[in-house]
Amino acid sequence: MSPPQDLEPAKGGILSSLKSWASNPLPPMGLATLITSLHYRPFQALPMTLTPLLVLSSYLSVAGFKIDSAGMTAAFSGMYVLLASRRRPAAGLRGKFSARGAVRGAAMGLGSFNCVAGGYTYATGDRKREEEERREIDRWGMFGGK
Repeated sequence: MSPPQDLEPAKGGILSSLKSWASNPLPPMGLATLITSLHYRPFQALPMTLTPLLVLSSYLSVAGFKIDSAGMTAAFSGMYVLLASRRRPAAGLRGKFSARGAVRGAAMGLGSFNCVAGGYTYATGDRKREEEERREIDRWGMFGGK
């Protein structure tokens, strides 16, 4: 018995999901928000230097430079995960299960996923096709369009 012809094949898979995650401007902005909520009070300069870089990465994604944005997001998210994994909560086990510990865990999880997705997108991105899409959209009139 042959399968029905009405069914559409499954669209994409895990790699397609990774690529669409890294091309979206929201994940770096979400990580920047979580980093700010964790390290603004008391102010910690080193993690807070990553926040404007992640916001810039989000802007680049909106501007059409999705591959470069994915690379920046991967680099700075990975840097934050390495930096945050060195820290140990002062209260021991009880500190891990507090509200701050949950936010820290969410930030590290989001940073890890951003690092993997962004690294894959940056490594497999097609820059010529991305430039054609930017020219076609011509969001800010950069290419002297119509």
